[in-house]
Amino acid sequence: MLATSYRTAYNEDHEAFRDTVRKVFAEHLTPHMEEHEANGIVPRDVWKKMGDAGMLCMTVKEENGGLGLDFGFNCVLTEELSYLGSSAGFTLQNDITANYFERLGNDEQRAKYLPGMVSGDIITAIAMTEPGAGSDLQGIRTTAKKDGNHLVINGSKTYITNGQNADCVIVVAKTDPELGSKGISLVLVDADTPGFERGRNLDKIGQHAADTSELFFNDCRVPMTNILGAEGMGFVHLMEELPQERLGIAVGAQAAAQRAFDEAVTFTKDRKAFGKTVFEFQNTKFTLADLKAKLQVGWAHLDWAIKKHLAGELTTAEASAAKLWHTDLQWELCDASLQLHGGAGYMNEYAIARLWRDARVTRIFGGTNEIMKEVISRSI
Repeated sequence: MLATSYRTAYNEDHEAFRDTVRKVFAEHLTPHMEEHEANGIVPRDVWKKMGDAGMLCMTVKEENGGLGLDFGFNCVLTEELSYLGSSAGFTLQNDITANYFERLGNDEQRAKYLPGMVSGDIITAIAMTEPGAGSDLQGIRTTAKKDGNHLVINGSKTYITNGQNADCVIVVAKTDPELGSKGISLVLVDADTPGFERGRNLDKIGQHAADTSELFFNDCRVPMTNILGAEGMGFVHLMEELPQERLGIAVGAQAAAQRAFDEAVTFTKDRKAFGKTVFEFQNTKFTLADLKAKLQVGWAHLDWAIKKHLAGELTTAEASAAKLWHTDLQWELCDASLQLHGGAGYMNEYAIARLWRDARVTRIFGGTNEIMKEVISRSI
């Protein structure tokens, strides 16, 4: 269990919510995690249970069907989900797509999607990455060409979280290819739209419970009113959401790092070698001491970043630095903790194996850590 008595980013309401999250996870998520991993997807009925408990899209305003809570509640859920070791796609909907709909959507779009997103009846995804365009979003090739009062979408996307479950996808497409980044728009595509097709649920190294898909758009025709936000402002809209997205990744990374450390402590204190516990060897104690010091620094920095974001002051460079540092820390903790497990760490029956596998992608998604350094360097 995550220790939170020393945290500075949260108040009593946040911690009461944490208790609720733990209870709901214990009843509806934890007992089925192996099933989710094996099937490569979290069933829709689990999403509905999360919605019933008030654990989806908590920041959505009351007039849009939500609870109107601050982003700290999202962070609490992310910490608990990551510490548990689940890769369920709730955080994508909570931290990313909900904000797009509420901030950029018109009255009709908000009314159509947000209440269902809060209740768990509507699952969403955002389709940015393409086979030939990852961190460089200006390189996308998917087009949404005007045809009267409609848009005709053609192209493909890949590595899309919630792709198999999604009822609605925010598609990043070029409405005017001649204008470069100024010709990119965000377009809503419902799953029942003719021409929309889901590809396979991708076979990944880790995060097996997260359905991650290829999506195809073949003469997919939607009304112009499906543009989310302003036409041609898609790239700007995406950039505006980056601080929160990258902070969310950092939050999950720090919690997963803590879980890896806790697993290593438990294992080394229990396992014996040469007549004493593995923990008693100086190398083990010094390794764990070093990792604990880094975790201490990590939690302090994370609370600083969360509080700054809640105040509306976290910059893109600062969020990028948080994503860079905490995901690097996650990998270091997971790898070192697996090493301390010895051969047992390579066995899937131990939690550390899943934590290690799931950690690898966090330095890639949300913008690779190499791109984070580029972003940070621009602020120097």
